[in-house]
Amino acid sequence: MKWMKSAAALLMALLLLPTAASAQSLYKATDPEDRADLNVRLVSPQEKTRLSKMPELTVAGSLAAPELITIDPQEPRMPEIAVAAPVRSVVIPDPSPKETPERAVVIPDPSPREKTPEETPEETPEKAPAAPAPEPKPEDTAAAAGAPASKTPSFPEAEDWQILLVNPWNEMPEDYEVTLKALSDGMKVDERAYDDLNAMLQACRDAGLRPKICSAYRTMSKQTYLYNNKISRLMNAGYGKAAARKEAGRWVARPGTSEHQLGLAVDIVSSSYQSLTKKQEQTKEQKWLMEHCWEYGFILRYPNSKSEITGIGYEPWHYRYVGREVALDIRDSGLCMEEYIALREKTLAENHM
Repeated sequence: MKWMKSAAALLMALLLLPTAASAQSLYKATDPEDRADLNVRLVSPQEKTRLSKMPELTVAGSLAAPELITIDPQEPRMPEIAVAAPVRSVVIPDPSPKETPERAVVIPDPSPREKTPEETPEETPEKAPAAPAPEPKPEDTAAAAGAPASKTPSFPEAEDWQILLVNPWNEMPEDYEVTLKALSDGMKVDERAYDDLNAMLQACRDAGLRPKICSAYRTMSKQTYLYNNKISRLMNAGYGKAAARKEAGRWVARPGTSEHQLGLAVDIVSSSYQSLTKKQEQTKEQKWLMEHCWEYGFILRYPNSKSEITGIGYEPWHYRYVGREVALDIRDSGLCMEEYIALREKTLAENHM
């Protein structure tokens, strides 16, 4: 009988050993305030019946017999524990931040650097041209550089090529032909202007000056290259395509509208200052040419204050050959070529009525 009690006690210890280990583990992992409820063992109905048939034993050093609670096997063995999510601080940006001052948009200077004359003719912009000018009034026009007080022009006889008007509104004739003659530097001009041009340059040199032709006759391809190059540079400087084309036409004539294509125009600069800027007018060579060019059949084609009429900005280096008599008449009238041609046609038409 004694050995049966020992066996029963041993069996009871073995049965309680996992439960004790589990309880001890749970005991360590649980907060002190929750350990009072650990002396509870959850069993199924079958296990409760089996244990109730076993004799009550007291095992020294063991945990007290746990209270047996019957549970439904379908229910979860551990109660659900709600874990509160950590509280996060949400920062809402200020809905009305400090206002940023407006920035002025600056358009870069379309001619940031000076280049060689032939590469970038008509370089310095001043103001945009308006539409073709209305019928001119000689009494209201200013005299050209170096010209005396204006007087009524006499309109001497002239061949068509001498007074051929080419500008942004008047393209050169498609069938226009020119016979060219090469200058000493290899550039070419209309042979009809050749002798007077050389005579003018020689007289300028005889005055102790050093004039230099930087551009003369241009082919259509050459004029197209210069025109497109100007547009590209303006677009790189911040202009839109349409604005760049409009601005480019003020300084490099659109192909088909350049007097250089006639062979009757030359760009002359000072050897000591060859940039095509307004400063060119301050050179001794330009001052001499403006005063004496008419004596050799040339006119300053795009004088100051006439840009709205010519459609081209002021160019104190561009000279056009019209013949000596016509050049003198234009010089004395104080008119630009557009004004002179318009008044000439009107006057001649009235005289033939």
